[in-house]
Amino acid sequence: MFKLDSFDLKILELIQVNNKITSEVLAKKVGLSSSACQRRINSMRKAKIIKKDVSVIDQNIIGRQITIVVQVLSDKEGVEYSEEFKKLMIKAPEVMQCYYVTGDYDYVLIATFKDMGEYEIFTKKYFLENSNIKRFSSMVVMNRVKENLSIPLTLLTRLKTPRTVATS
Repeated sequence: MFKLDSFDLKILELIQVNNKITSEVLAKKVGLSSSACQRRINSMRKAKIIKKDVSVIDQNIIGRQITIVVQVLSDKEGVEYSEEFKKLMIKAPEVMQCYYVTGDYDYVLIATFKDMGEYEIFTKKYFLENSNIKRFSSMVVMNRVKENLSIPLTLLTRLKTPRTVATS
């Protein structure tokens, strides 16, 4: 278990927006010394609260202009079928996100393609040639209105009591 206090939450809030922020700037914004901020970040990395440090790349500039949201319905139920599809999606480089969901479909994917021809090849490989896929539905993104992977911590930072989080 790891206790997150208001300083930790403020640090997390800031580094979600810019993980290249210097310790000095972070310290001024949080109200701690830069070494204390760095210790806290290292502790949160060790506790796996901070999973990754990544760079967000502009898809259009690198030629991946098309984003498609795909809903997928499996034909057969069972752990072995589910695990097989999850492994396929993890290995598929086009798939940026894959969610196992409740509702009318079993999975929702967010995937990127250079053009519709590439998406057609993808659908044949992963859906049409897969006997366990009953159907799929595609929605082509016309405009990225909001694109964010930050977890909303603003409400938590207002709390005065530490938050205990389970870590693996």
